[in-house]
Amino acid sequence: MKDARRIVVKVGSSLVTNEGRGVDADAIANWCRQLASLMREGRELIMVSSGAIAEGMKRLGWSARPKELHELQAAAAVGQMGLAQMYETCLRDQGMGSAQVLLTHADLADRERYLNARSTLMTLLAHQVLPVINENDTVVNDEIKFGDNDTLGALVANLVEADALIILTDQKGLYSADPRKDPNARFIDEAVAGTPDLEFMAGGAGSSIGRGGMITKILAAKRAAGSGASTVIAWGREPDVLLRLAAGESIGTHLRASTQKLAARKQWMADHLQLRGALIVDAGAEAKLLGEGKSLLPIGVTEVQGEFHRGDVVAVRNAAGRELARGLTNYSSAEARLIARKPSGEIERVLGYVAEHELIHRTNLVLT
Repeated sequence: MKDARRIVVKVGSSLVTNEGRGVDADAIANWCRQLASLMREGRELIMVSSGAIAEGMKRLGWSARPKELHELQAAAAVGQMGLAQMYETCLRDQGMGSAQVLLTHADLADRERYLNARSTLMTLLAHQVLPVINENDTVVNDEIKFGDNDTLGALVANLVEADALIILTDQKGLYSADPRKDPNARFIDEAVAGTPDLEFMAGGAGSSIGRGGMITKILAAKRAAGSGASTVIAWGREPDVLLRLAAGESIGTHLRASTQKLAARKQWMADHLQLRGALIVDAGAEAKLLGEGKSLLPIGVTEVQGEFHRGDVVAVRNAAGRELARGLTNYSSAEARLIARKPSGEIERVLGYVAEHELIHRTNLVLT
């Protein structure tokens, strides 16, 4: 954690709402103070916050979490107002800007929306604005029925290629068994994310307010490790927990990623995505891709094959047909045909807008 520059922090409903009694202003102010301090050090922070439904329940006067989806969605709509306002106020008091971003799992599964979300988040980070992310529970049924923000935190960590995921919860960390039931339960200081034994150790949901439990955190750590991010599960009310973790102190359970970030991204690009088309490049572009590790610019593309959308995975081939690389394209096949052989400075003139200056950015490109 000491070396982590880009960090995703996830906080659970019971912490944010003080066990369902409404948004805990003091707790959020405390986390925002720590987040702002880390941002001033030059780190990039993203907050994934639960609590909208719980806050909505409090505002609506409901003592128990409803089972009907339309009531859950209504609670989310009401609660999101207070949740976003509290983060905005607390971060502004620390001299930091904030942005509310509502996502669904579908946003990160669709490649075009994936790239749009990534571009937005990266732009916010570049402007030292802290994104506060929550699932868009108000409009997507299955996010309430099956979704949890532990998973969303891991997906966001993968999306922005974070170095670390910190999951703040109402438990000290992971135990070998439920310490409330087993006095011999052993605390797990460190383990490798994705180890099968971890899933057997994790119990079910321990809160009537949230939907997750330790098992969702174990699975989130496994998912985050797929892109090289290690995970810490720690007690959210530990004094200065974020500052101390960032300083290298051992707090909570550290689940190490066994795959390096670059290797994980290469594996994801090369092995798990279906190709939708191909971009044929000239010798100059081939040399820059292979020899210098550059992005693929429109001017180096001589031909566009297949039909694809922004965010689809395409092959990059030379004139002889040999595959050089594959990656996520920033433009559709129709748009790529229009800007092929043209410098990036002409994209806006040709298309009327600029999504990115590259056809495929080097961070979304893997050599084959």
